[in-house]
Amino acid sequence: MTQLEETVSHLTRQVEELNDVVARQDTELSTMAHRVKMLMEREAQRENAGTGGVILGDERPPHY
Repeated sequence: MTQLEETVSHLTRQVEELNDVVARQDTELSTMAHRVKMLMEREAQRENAGTGGVILGDERPPHY
């Protein structure tokens, strides 16, 4: 009986820890989704304004 109580106690603690991890990940995912949405909106505004040029690392600037 004691062994079962220890096992239940251990499993309860693991479930609580996993619940904390899932809750934290949910918050992080929500934050990231919001940031991606903002970045997509910002990029759409740049494309509409015509200022969305991308300069690659090995590309020379236009004044060369």
